[in-house]
Amino acid sequence: MHRRKALASLGALALAAGALLSACAGIDSIDVQVSSQGSWPAERKPGSYVIERLPSQQANAAEQERVEAAALQAIEAAGFTRATSTEQADVLVQVGARVFEVVRRDPFMSPFYWRSDWWYHGGRRPFFYGPGFGAGYGYDSDYADYQREAGVLIRDRRSQQIVYETRATHTSRWTSDRLLPAMFEAAMKDFPLPALSPRMVTVALPRA
Repeated sequence: MHRRKALASLGALALAAGALLSACAGIDSIDVQVSSQGSWPAERKPGSYVIERLPSQQANAAEQERVEAAALQAIEAAGFTRATSTEQADVLVQVGARVFEVVRRDPFMSPFYWRSDWWYHGGRRPFFYGPGFGAGYGYDSDYADYQREAGVLIRDRRSQQIVYETRATHTSRWTSDRLLPAMFEAAMKDFPLPALSPRMVTVALPRA
């Protein structure tokens, strides 16, 4: 009996996970919070660039290459062209990205929510109950959000002064390789115009 309940619970979780993945696949745009600062001269045009890596990025070259590949289209869409050497570049560009896992608790999964007249039925066990679920009322309601950050730093090669800095942040419950390029696009969307920071930018996700 308990085995059948456990299998049923696992099946329900699998169906829920599948539904979440299907929903993610159907998303075609995301809202990204962007903050940008800088002193890019109004008359200066985007020129040539090279990517500059921090020592920590050099130590993790494979991951940094993935991040740079996601950023290059957004950088070049802003008007920059890649130089063949540092000496020929007008600006030095650093890009970075990181992910934080944020565990949240769904208020609708609260024990007090399941004690309502609709679900509790006069003191009987709640509707969702069984092996793998929390005993008493409801079930374990912790779930993970993922907060992602992507940043671009542009430095004048000759003066070594930072002329533009922009950072994009997005939080969601799903993971996809399509997110990072979209976040860099949002980060560079208003370059080089001054813009309200932070601000919300909506960008389309690349096709899967």
